[in-house]
Order: sequence, then structure tokens, then C-alpha cells
Amino acid sequence: MKIAIGSDKSGFVLKEAIKKYLEENNFNFEDLGTIDPDNAKGFFIVAPEVAKRVQSKEFNLAILVCGTGAGMNIVANKYEGVHAVACESIYSATMARAINNAQIICMGGWIVAPELGVKMAEAFLNTDWLQDLEPWRKEWLDKASKEVKAIEDSIY
Repeated sequence: MKIAIGSDKSGFVLKEAIKKYLEENNFNFEDLGTIDPDNAKGFFIVAPEVAKRVQSKEFNLAILVCGTGAGMNIVANKYEGVHAVACESIYSATMARAINNAQIICMGGWIVAPELGVKMAEAFLNTDWLQDLEPWRKEWLDKASKEVKAIEDSIY
């Protein structure tokens, strides 16, 4: 699994904490965002870079961090086939993968403390679509994903 990570200046501290977790746990990842907070990239620069590379399947999953998570989320969801979810809890991060099959989690550096953000990233990265769900829910979500794809196809 290959992971992209990126932040703007507002998400830098949280992104760095998550990067440390990824390094310590030998994840294959690349930082496509702000490397130096004094020379920061905006969310509108980082999110497209990450979303395009998730869309092309160069990366399987991604983590984006800005001030609230909303800016990265809005931009990333502009790309066909890319599903990003802004999360503020471990539960929402888990369900973003299990129920929504999101490839990108977005977090807010002004909202999520580094320790919580690391746990959210861990939950997101270690959950598969439909994992631990009841058989009826798996069947329903599989059908729902086809409906969402049809909506997307009608737009793009």
C-alpha cells in the first residue's frame, strides 16, 4: 500500500505527528505537502496534487491536513473517483473506510490534537471497505456504491 500525505501551514504540526507514526510503522508514503511552514503550500495546491495521484492509483490512500479539514476535503472531492472525508474522531475515520470506501481522510490541525490524529490515521489505514459489517449492510453498501458510481458517471 502506498500512501500520500500533505498539509498546508495550518495542518503542518498534525501532519508531522502522523508522518512520524508512518515512519515508525514502516508505511510506504510520500509527503506531497508543506515541508517548511515558513514556505507553505496552500490547501488548494496540496489537495489537487494528492487527489490527482490517488485518482491515477499511484497512491492507494491519502491523509490531508489543513486548518479544519474542510478545504482539503472540498478540493479533493472535485476529482472523479476520489472520495475524501473530513473526520474529527477515530470512529468517523474508521467508518470513512468501512462504509464510504474513502481513499482520503482530511483532518483539521486547529481541531484535532496530534495524538488523536495519529490514532485516526491508524484507524483509517488499518480498515478495509466493508470490514466488520453485517452481511445485509455489506450487500446494501455494495449496491449503494454502484449507485454513487452511476451518479458520478452522469456528471463526468
